[in-house]
Amino acid sequence: MQDMMAAVEPQIPGLRRYARALTHDVSSADDLVQDCLERVVSRWSQRRSDGDVKSWLFAILHNLAVSQFRQVKRRGAHVAIDDANEDAFARAPSQEDGMRHRELVARLDALPDDQRDVILLVTVEGLSYAEAARVLDIPVGTVMSRLSRGRERLLRSITADEPAHPVTYLRSVK
Repeated sequence: MQDMMAAVEPQIPGLRRYARALTHDVSSADDLVQDCLERVVSRWSQRRSDGDVKSWLFAILHNLAVSQFRQVKRRGAHVAIDDANEDAFARAPSQEDGMRHRELVARLDALPDDQRDVILLVTVEGLSYAEAARVLDIPVGTVMSRLSRGRERLLRSITADEPAHPVTYLRSVK
């Protein structure tokens, strides 16, 4: 039990970040991570002893998220008014960092799912190409290809909004 706790506990912040990026909701992400950890505890003995714990955890989380998304798509989202998150009633921040963050998230959401998943795992969570390949159950070459195409598409979407001529600011000199 101690070896499981020592291996899993340091990975929880990364699992939470990835779950939040997938669900876009704090409470849903926390539920997803809890489901993942319950599955890890109940199936710890089924883990390959020579396998990487981090990629195994992220694979479980990813697969649970995909299953939940399919279930919501079939059933439709339902939230009781009493269970509504207070964040739904809050105003969006007006700070520039908040705007940049939302813009980046929107641009990531516009990417195809396969490219977005690879970008999040490799660039945000710091998984190697091989670890991301194990999480997504795809070849390493496919990870590299999706990452390259995703980065290129993201860069094009960012540079498409920039003005053709840079804005110049005038200043008065006394």
